[in-house]
Amino acid sequence: MLDAFLSAFKIPDLRRKILFTAFMLAIFRLGSFVVIPYVDAQAAFAYFGRATGAMGGVFGFVNMFTGGAFERVSIFSLGIMPYISASIIMQLLTAVIPTLEKLAKEGETGRKKINQYSRYATIGVATVQGTGLILFLEKIPATDFGSIVVHPGWGFRLMGVLTVITGTAFLMWLGEQITERGIGNGASILIFAGIVTDIPRAAVNTVQVLKAGTIDLITLAVVLVFVCAIIAAVVVLQLGRRKIPVSYAKQVRGRKVYGGQSTHIPLKVDYSGVIAVIFASAILMIPIQIFQFLGGNDPASFFTTLAIWMNFNNGAWLGTICFVVLIVFFCYFYTAVTFNPKDLADNLQKFGGFVPGRRPGEATAQYIEYVLTRVTFAGAMFVAIISVMPVYIIQAANVPFYFGGTSLLIVVGVSLDTMQQLESHLLMRHYEGFLRKGRLRGRMS
Repeated sequence: MLDAFLSAFKIPDLRRKILFTAFMLAIFRLGSFVVIPYVDAQAAFAYFGRATGAMGGVFGFVNMFTGGAFERVSIFSLGIMPYISASIIMQLLTAVIPTLEKLAKEGETGRKKINQYSRYATIGVATVQGTGLILFLEKIPATDFGSIVVHPGWGFRLMGVLTVITGTAFLMWLGEQITERGIGNGASILIFAGIVTDIPRAAVNTVQVLKAGTIDLITLAVVLVFVCAIIAAVVVLQLGRRKIPVSYAKQVRGRKVYGGQSTHIPLKVDYSGVIAVIFASAILMIPIQIFQFLGGNDPASFFTTLAIWMNFNNGAWLGTICFVVLIVFFCYFYTAVTFNPKDLADNLQKFGGFVPGRRPGEATAQYIEYVLTRVTFAGAMFVAIISVMPVYIIQAANVPFYFGGTSLLIVVGVSLDTMQQLESHLLMRHYEGFLRKGRLRGRMS
């Protein structure tokens, strides 16, 4: 792997992409420390840092996706999630509105128009969420460090909403720049960066709890082994394939014989990757934030109770059920958008290929769709279990770090996607990639 990293920096184009991505992430981290005008940074950090229990779980989950920007009430407090939510809305609308569906089939031109609509929708979502955040900040009582909002009123409200909207728009631009000129999917990379920045603090908290005797070393070791097992399961899930055998008929042209070979169609167990988990999290975060902002600081409020019930990252049953349903839905939805069995069957028939035991054409398409539906269901349930199970394990063990199944899926999934992109660049230039060595060792053994 070290040789692969060194090889990556030997290629000028790939080196520029890596350094550009690192530069964009550095800007993201710097911006997460720039506080909204008229906000006392110490008072804000004291309030959100001390929030515990169910409310702390809600804040902690939002804070995890923003890389700590939420608890610092920075210009990036909303993170990239409004853009994710807007993208979900546009993909759903594309599937049901004929005009948008027609645009999606127009190639690059149609894609650019849909992306522009997604940007407009992002501003709308950010306006709603930003307004709720600013009004919520005004309701927070003074802490030991004083009031969070130094000069409340309409001036702060207008400036605050405009600031967080601008911050989200800037993050959206950063993500698009990473996608076009860097390595990996920009939005996923930003979420990945936000999650991993909390690892050092989690390690420090774990050491402190161990010294205090709140948790014993054996329990912590068991949890860490479980986390490693989850990581291995995610890798297997992302790389898993269901192979459908394909044969090509022999064709005689003059004195030469063409075809006759056998191959297979590799159907991914999980076509959505981390997209389904990110989409499901983004959808559920919207009502949780709204209920939390409406409930304010009153633990007895009906809206605060709803926020607690919907907080799937704390093991709330209602939120967990909704989370699982959304994951399964988005796994199927993303597979349907990106994979068309009928087009695949038509292409096979055009080039003389067929699935043994199935008639070419419609029968082959139905068979591929049948297999794909079963494989997607297995993959979706596996993703849902991995996302939900660690929450209960960590709660039962009372482990002091906020790193559930959702975080693991996103971190491992984005890491694999990025490594595969790097590997494709290396292999095109005749360098040995990250994953190829493992495959060669597996073959030799």
